Amino acid sequence: MRRTIATLIILCAVAFAQAPSPSAKPIAPENENSRKARALLQQMIQALGGQAYLTFQTMEQEGQTYGFHDGKPTTLGAPFWQFYKFPDKTRVEVTKQRDIVYLYIGDKGYEKTYKGVAAMEPTQLRDYNRRHQHSLDIVLRQWLPDPGTALFYDGAAVAEQKPCDSVTLMNSKNDSVTIYIDSIKHLPVKKVFQWRDPADNLKNTEGQVYDNWRLEQGLMTAHTLLASHNGDTVSEQFLSVVRYNTNMPDAMFDTNVTYDPYKRSGPRQ
Repeated sequence: MRRTIATLIILCAVAFAQAPSPSAKPIAPENENSRKARALLQQMIQALGGQAYLTFQTMEQEGQTYGFHDGKPTTLGAPFWQFYKFPDKTRVEVTKQRDIVYLYIGDKGYEKTYKGVAAMEPTQLRDYNRRHQHSLDIVLRQWLPDPGTALFYDGAAVAEQKPCDSVTLMNSKNDSVTIYIDSIKHLPVKKVFQWRDPADNLKNTEGQVYDNWRLEQGLMTAHTLLASHNGDTVSEQFLSVVRYNTNMPDAMFDTNVTYDPYKRSGPRQ
Protein backbone atom coordinates (compact mmCIF):
# COMPACT_ATOMS: atom_id res chain seq x y z
CA MET A 1 0.00 0.00 0.00
CA ARG A 2 2.77 2.44 0.94
CA ARG A 3 4.66 1.70 -2.27
CA THR A 4 1.41 2.22 -4.21
CA ILE A 5 0.97 5.64 -2.59
CA ALA A 6 4.51 6.59 -3.54
CA THR A 7 3.89 5.49 -7.13
CA LEU A 8 0.75 7.65 -7.31
CA ILE A 9 2.73 10.65 -6.14
CA ILE A 10 5.42 9.94 -8.72
CA LEU A 11 2.82 9.80 -11.48
CA CYS A 12 1.71 13.36 -10.76
CA ALA A 13 5.02 14.61 -9.45
CA VAL A 14 6.20 18.03 -10.58
CA ALA A 15 9.99 18.21 -10.86
CA PHE A 16 12.17 21.24 -11.47
CA ALA A 17 15.66 22.04 -12.73
CA GLN A 18 17.81 25.07 -13.38
CA ALA A 19 18.39 26.28 -16.91
CA PRO A 20 21.52 24.71 -18.41
CA SER A 21 24.74 26.51 -19.15
CA PRO A 22 25.51 27.29 -22.82
CA SER A 23 26.76 24.33 -24.81
CA ALA A 24 28.15 23.56 -28.21
CA LYS A 25 24.98 21.85 -29.41
CA PRO A 26 23.78 22.86 -32.89
CA ILE A 27 21.23 25.63 -33.01
CA ALA A 28 17.83 24.50 -34.24
CA PRO A 29 16.78 26.73 -37.18
CA GLU A 30 13.76 28.97 -36.64
CA ASN A 31 11.10 29.83 -39.17
CA GLU A 32 7.68 31.48 -38.88
CA ASN A 33 6.19 28.31 -37.40
CA SER A 34 8.85 27.88 -34.72
CA ARG A 35 8.80 31.59 -33.88
CA LYS A 36 5.06 31.36 -33.24
CA ALA A 37 5.64 28.32 -31.03
CA ARG A 38 8.30 30.19 -29.05
CA ALA A 39 6.03 33.23 -28.66
CA LEU A 40 3.23 31.03 -27.28
CA LEU A 41 5.61 29.36 -24.83
CA GLN A 42 6.97 32.72 -23.65
CA GLN A 43 3.41 33.96 -23.22
CA MET A 44 2.66 30.87 -21.12
CA ILE A 45 5.74 31.46 -18.96
CA GLN A 46 4.60 35.03 -18.33
CA ALA A 47 1.18 33.72 -17.29
CA LEU A 48 2.89 31.32 -14.88
CA GLY A 49 4.80 34.15 -13.21
CA GLY A 50 7.54 35.18 -15.63
CA GLN A 51 10.98 35.53 -14.11
CA ALA A 52 9.69 34.47 -10.69
CA TYR A 53 8.64 31.16 -12.22
CA LEU A 54 11.96 30.67 -13.99
CA THR A 55 14.08 31.39 -10.92
CA PHE A 56 12.33 29.97 -7.83
CA GLN A 57 14.58 27.51 -6.00
CA THR A 58 12.35 25.41 -3.72
CA MET A 59 8.74 24.30 -3.55
CA GLU A 60 6.66 22.52 -0.91
CA GLN A 61 3.38 20.73 -1.54
CA GLU A 62 0.77 19.18 0.76
CA GLY A 63 -2.29 17.31 -0.40
CA GLN A 64 -4.16 14.09 -1.12
CA THR A 65 -3.39 11.54 -3.84
CA TYR A 66 -5.74 8.99 -5.42
CA GLY A 67 -5.16 5.99 -7.66
CA PHE A 68 -7.40 4.80 -10.51
CA HIS A 69 -8.06 1.60 -12.43
CA ASP A 70 -10.48 1.40 -15.36
CA GLY A 71 -11.56 4.95 -14.59
CA LYS A 72 -12.52 4.25 -10.98
CA PRO A 73 -10.62 5.22 -7.79
CA THR A 74 -8.71 2.35 -6.24
CA THR A 75 -7.91 4.14 -2.95
CA LEU A 76 -9.75 6.39 -0.52
CA GLY A 77 -6.96 8.88 -0.84
CA ALA A 78 -3.73 9.27 1.05
CA PRO A 79 -1.99 12.36 2.45
CA PHE A 80 1.44 13.33 1.19
CA TRP A 81 4.03 16.05 1.65
CA GLN A 82 6.51 16.80 -1.12
CA PHE A 83 9.64 18.97 -1.10
CA TYR A 84 11.86 20.12 -3.99
CA LYS A 85 15.28 21.68 -3.75
CA PHE A 86 17.31 22.70 -6.74
CA PRO A 87 18.94 21.36 -8.70
CA ASP A 88 18.04 17.70 -8.19
CA LYS A 89 16.60 16.93 -4.76
CA THR A 90 13.09 15.68 -4.00
CA ARG A 91 11.64 14.38 -0.76
CA VAL A 92 8.21 12.72 -0.47
CA GLU A 93 6.61 11.86 2.90
CA VAL A 94 3.57 9.58 3.08
CA THR A 95 1.16 8.18 5.71
CA LYS A 96 -0.47 10.34 8.39
CA GLN A 97 2.58 9.78 10.59
CA ARG A 98 4.88 10.86 7.72
CA ASP A 99 7.07 7.91 8.65
CA ILE A 100 7.70 6.63 5.10
CA VAL A 101 10.05 8.86 3.09
CA TYR A 102 11.17 8.64 -0.52
CA LEU A 103 14.24 10.58 -1.61
CA TYR A 104 15.36 11.35 -5.16
CA ILE A 105 18.85 12.83 -5.50
CA GLY A 106 20.02 13.25 -9.07
CA ASP A 107 19.29 9.95 -10.80
CA LYS A 108 19.37 7.98 -7.52
CA GLY A 109 16.47 7.04 -5.28
CA TYR A 110 16.14 5.94 -1.65
CA GLU A 111 13.44 4.75 0.74
CA LYS A 112 13.48 5.60 4.45
CA THR A 113 11.43 3.56 6.94
CA TYR A 114 11.78 2.47 10.56
CA LYS A 115 14.33 -0.07 9.27
CA GLY A 116 16.63 2.64 7.96
CA VAL A 117 17.57 3.83 4.47
CA ALA A 118 17.63 1.54 1.41
CA ALA A 119 18.17 2.02 -2.31
CA MET A 120 14.89 2.36 -4.20
CA GLU A 121 13.42 -0.43 -6.28
CA PRO A 122 14.76 0.09 -9.86
CA THR A 123 11.40 0.15 -11.66
CA GLN A 124 10.00 2.79 -9.33
CA LEU A 125 13.13 4.89 -9.80
CA ARG A 126 12.99 4.62 -13.60
CA ASP A 127 9.36 5.79 -13.58
CA TYR A 128 10.24 8.83 -11.50
CA ASN A 129 13.29 9.74 -13.58
CA ARG A 130 11.31 9.46 -16.82
CA ARG A 131 8.60 11.82 -15.59
CA HIS A 132 11.16 14.17 -14.08
CA GLN A 133 12.97 14.45 -17.42
CA HIS A 134 9.69 15.28 -19.18
CA SER A 135 8.06 17.44 -16.52
CA LEU A 136 6.67 20.82 -17.49
CA ASP A 137 9.32 22.67 -15.53
CA ILE A 138 12.21 20.69 -16.96
CA VAL A 139 10.87 21.35 -20.45
CA LEU A 140 10.43 25.08 -19.87
CA ARG A 141 13.59 25.66 -17.83
CA GLN A 142 16.01 23.29 -19.55
CA TRP A 143 14.75 22.33 -22.97
CA LEU A 144 13.43 25.70 -24.09
CA PRO A 145 16.66 27.73 -23.49
CA ASP A 146 18.76 25.02 -25.17
CA PRO A 147 19.71 26.17 -28.71
CA GLY A 148 19.49 22.55 -29.86
CA THR A 149 15.75 22.34 -29.10
CA ALA A 150 13.39 22.61 -32.07
CA LEU A 151 9.94 24.18 -31.64
CA PHE A 152 6.80 23.40 -33.62
CA TYR A 153 3.41 25.07 -33.61
CA ASP A 154 0.93 22.24 -34.22
CA GLY A 155 -2.10 24.50 -34.60
CA ALA A 156 -5.36 25.07 -32.76
CA ALA A 157 -6.64 22.16 -30.67
CA VAL A 158 -9.10 21.22 -27.95
CA ALA A 159 -7.84 19.69 -24.70
CA GLU A 160 -9.97 18.99 -21.63
CA GLN A 161 -12.86 20.77 -23.42
CA LYS A 162 -10.85 23.99 -23.64
CA PRO A 163 -9.69 25.82 -26.79
CA CYS A 164 -5.92 25.51 -26.93
CA ASP A 165 -2.82 26.03 -29.01
CA SER A 166 -0.65 22.94 -29.38
CA VAL A 167 3.14 23.34 -29.25
CA THR A 168 5.77 20.60 -29.47
CA LEU A 169 9.37 20.84 -28.28
CA MET A 170 11.96 18.37 -29.56
CA ASN A 171 15.38 18.29 -27.93
CA SER A 172 18.70 17.37 -29.52
CA LYS A 173 18.10 13.70 -28.61
CA ASN A 174 14.89 13.65 -30.70
CA ASP A 175 12.85 13.38 -27.52
CA SER A 176 9.65 15.44 -27.67
CA VAL A 177 6.93 16.88 -25.43
CA THR A 178 3.66 18.43 -26.58
CA ILE A 179 1.99 21.14 -24.50
CA TYR A 180 -1.61 22.29 -24.92
CA ILE A 181 -1.87 25.96 -23.94
CA ASP A 182 -5.17 27.60 -23.01
CA SER A 183 -5.91 30.07 -25.81
CA ILE A 184 -7.61 32.49 -23.41
CA LYS A 185 -5.73 32.22 -20.09
CA HIS A 186 -2.40 31.17 -21.70
CA LEU A 187 -1.80 28.58 -18.97
CA PRO A 188 -0.85 24.96 -19.67
CA VAL A 189 -3.83 22.62 -19.86
CA LYS A 190 -2.15 19.34 -20.72
CA LYS A 191 1.29 17.88 -21.42
CA VAL A 192 1.96 14.67 -23.36
CA PHE A 193 5.09 12.67 -24.15
CA GLN A 194 5.80 9.19 -25.50
CA TRP A 195 8.41 6.58 -24.70
CA ARG A 196 9.18 3.09 -25.95
CA ASP A 197 9.29 0.20 -23.48
CA PRO A 198 12.60 -1.67 -23.96
CA ALA A 199 10.93 -4.92 -22.82
CA ASP A 200 8.43 -5.15 -25.70
CA ASN A 201 9.41 -2.16 -27.89
CA LEU A 202 5.85 -0.83 -27.65
CA LYS A 203 5.19 2.90 -27.49
CA ASN A 204 3.56 4.38 -24.38
CA THR A 205 1.89 7.75 -23.99
CA GLU A 206 2.07 9.65 -20.70
CA GLY A 207 -0.20 12.61 -20.07
CA GLN A 208 -0.64 15.18 -17.32
CA VAL A 209 -3.53 17.59 -16.92
CA TYR A 210 -3.28 20.85 -14.94
CA ASP A 211 -6.34 22.49 -13.37
CA ASN A 212 -7.61 24.57 -10.45
CA TRP A 213 -5.01 27.30 -10.89
CA ARG A 214 -4.36 29.66 -7.98
CA LEU A 215 -1.90 32.46 -7.40
CA GLU A 216 0.74 31.50 -4.83
CA GLN A 217 3.42 34.05 -3.96
CA GLY A 218 3.15 35.61 -7.42
CA LEU A 219 3.24 32.27 -9.27
CA MET A 220 0.21 30.65 -10.89
CA THR A 221 0.07 27.12 -9.53
CA ALA A 222 -2.10 24.16 -10.54
CA HIS A 223 -3.71 22.61 -7.45
CA THR A 224 -5.24 19.65 -9.30
CA LEU A 225 -2.95 17.31 -11.22
CA LEU A 226 -4.16 14.30 -13.18
CA ALA A 227 -1.82 11.71 -14.70
CA SER A 228 -2.70 9.27 -17.46
CA HIS A 229 -1.04 6.31 -19.15
CA ASN A 230 -2.09 5.36 -22.68
CA GLY A 231 -5.30 7.35 -22.25
CA ASP A 232 -6.33 5.86 -18.91
CA THR A 233 -6.34 7.97 -15.73
CA VAL A 234 -3.92 6.43 -13.24
CA SER A 235 -3.68 9.04 -10.48
CA GLU A 236 -4.92 12.41 -9.33
CA GLN A 237 -3.59 14.85 -6.78
CA PHE A 238 -5.36 17.67 -4.96
CA LEU A 239 -2.99 20.18 -3.38
CA SER A 240 -4.09 22.08 -0.31
CA VAL A 241 -0.84 23.94 0.41
CA VAL A 242 1.91 25.17 -1.91
CA ARG A 243 4.88 27.26 -0.79
CA TYR A 244 7.85 28.57 -2.78
CA ASN A 245 11.42 29.45 -1.78
CA THR A 246 11.21 28.01 1.73
CA ASN A 247 14.28 26.95 3.70
CA MET A 248 15.10 23.25 3.26
CA PRO A 249 18.08 22.03 5.34
CA ASP A 250 20.42 19.56 3.65
CA ALA A 251 19.61 17.10 6.45
CA MET A 252 16.20 16.59 4.85
CA PHE A 253 17.96 14.82 1.99
CA ASP A 254 20.34 12.58 3.93
CA THR A 255 20.77 9.35 1.94
CA ASN A 256 23.25 7.21 3.87
CA VAL A 257 22.12 3.66 3.02
CA THR A 258 21.89 1.48 6.15
CA TYR A 259 20.40 -1.79 4.85
CA ASP A 260 19.60 -3.85 1.75
CA PRO A 261 15.91 -4.92 1.60
CA TYR A 262 16.73 -7.61 -0.95
CA LYS A 263 19.43 -9.28 1.13
CA ARG A 264 18.40 -12.13 3.41
CA SER A 265 19.02 -11.43 7.08
CA GLY A 266 19.39 -15.12 7.97
CA PRO A 267 19.72 -18.61 6.57
CA ARG A 268 17.13 -19.90 4.09
CA GLN A 269 14.24 -21.60 5.90
